[in-house]
Amino acid sequence: MHAIVVSRPGGPEVLEWREVPDPRPTRGEVLIEVTAAGVNRADLMQRQGLYPPPPGASEIPGLECSGVISEVGEDVEGFAPGDQVCALLAGGGYAEKVAVPWEQVLRVPSGVTPVEAAALPEVACTVWSNVFMVARLRRGETLLVHGGASGIGTFAVQLGKAFGSRVVVTVGSAEKAARCLELGADEAINYRETDFAEKVKADVILDIIGAKYLGKNVSALNTGGRLVVIGLQGGIQGELNLGALLAKRASIHATALRSRPVPEKGVIVRGVGENVWPLVSAGAVRPIVHAVVPMAEAAEAHRILESGQHIGKVLLAR
Repeated sequence: MHAIVVSRPGGPEVLEWREVPDPRPTRGEVLIEVTAAGVNRADLMQRQGLYPPPPGASEIPGLECSGVISEVGEDVEGFAPGDQVCALLAGGGYAEKVAVPWEQVLRVPSGVTPVEAAALPEVACTVWSNVFMVARLRRGETLLVHGGASGIGTFAVQLGKAFGSRVVVTVGSAEKAARCLELGADEAINYRETDFAEKVKADVILDIIGAKYLGKNVSALNTGGRLVVIGLQGGIQGELNLGALLAKRASIHATALRSRPVPEKGVIVRGVGENVWPLVSAGAVRPIVHAVVPMAEAAEAHRILESGQHIGKVLLAR
């Protein structure tokens, strides 16, 4: 088969479409003929040599895909060859085929095309696990989403509104603000013009920035608020006023999805299937796709993501 290989750490030009050995499904795995794959910021970091795959995972980039099951290993439950699916991966999505534990596989929800389905697994699992499983967002509470126009952000806006919350986003342009408002956000704050910590109080904050926003995030929390850090685009070290945290009886959680063991991912995937997929099938939540790029041209997809101009997901399609 062919796949995208990172020839050496570097810029998008190091991504090469090469022939590589076919994967084979082991016990508990299914083999997927890939239709499309999602492009995530973690892929950019892996390409740069900053985010290696977990032990035993494929060196091929790609944390999510859609496709058709072509083969099943022993002890696989509920799936058979020919099933149209999408999957959460630890790696291997930028390829013609990928093997993945069946617990991380979901059937494509109705109303979503086979290509669009590749935009769902990573964002759905990230938002569901962090905003709802960890932070326990409740109806009527306020959710603040940093990077509201990103793949995760556009999904978090829709899911938060679907569950009856007030949703506020931070964005970097008027165009992104308008798009988030169209998706249902109650307020969009341009961080280039306004200090979000002076304008909003939130019960739950979903943060992709990290250190740069740590103090402001604590300031923006309501009493009993929950901050969930899922990205470090603004650095890894920051000062924390523990007195402010104690006074608000607030909490900070830091999580990662890729490195979790299969059983933990399976719990998240099942939760998505039970709680999120019905909303997708009903059209209340939908994948937002900015661009679809041929898989062999993955370098261009990385350039789009690195530009920061995208709204929603960038996909690779075969």
